[in-house]
Amino acid sequence: MKMIKPIGAILLALLVLNACGGNEENNESNTAADQNQNAQPSASQDINFEIEDFTYTNQDKEKVSLEDLKGTYWVADFIFTSCETACLTMSPNMARMQQQLKDEEMEDVHLISFSADPNVDTPEVLKEYGKKYGADFSKWDFLTGYSQKEIEKFAADSFKTLVSKVEGEDQVAHGTSFYLINPEGQAIKKYPGLKASSSQSIIEDIKKLENQ
Repeated sequence: MKMIKPIGAILLALLVLNACGGNEENNESNTAADQNQNAQPSASQDINFEIEDFTYTNQDKEKVSLEDLKGTYWVADFIFTSCETACLTMSPNMARMQQQLKDEEMEDVHLISFSADPNVDTPEVLKEYGKKYGADFSKWDFLTGYSQKEIEKFAADSFKTLVSKVEGEDQVAHGTSFYLINPEGQAIKKYPGLKASSSQSIIEDIKKLENQ
């Protein structure tokens, strides 16, 4: 019996590193045991998730709320600044999308990156992280200002995605999707955030939706 706890701890640590490495959960509820945890969607998926009301703090220590974002399309993801795997691809892909939106003169579209590690990711830390990727902070906010428990619940309830930090570990298990949210505050599509082509797919989908 003495070996059970150490083995369990090792397995949990492996889960954290594995999930952060890009294994997107496909669960549409908070119970993931019967879902495939090892395959990120290869293309966009239609979803219909109501984003719960929030007011969080950005890299400039300003409040950003769901109400502030209503009236326009916005794109969200979950990252953290000390991530050693997936975020190193996701954030450059988001930066690519920022430039493509500018080139397409679609600068009313906002980008939101929720920190999955809020106790580490202070506004100051997020500001430096955003600068590293050339973020235009007038169009791309990095949010924190909540507890670990709060962001895990928010991710599960609003985006049906995993955020989980094991005590004593510095890496965080999190989903790797990009989410398109409509002007009414509903997440309507998700895309593989590890694929560079997703940014163009998002832009094309927004154009189609705006022309309907």
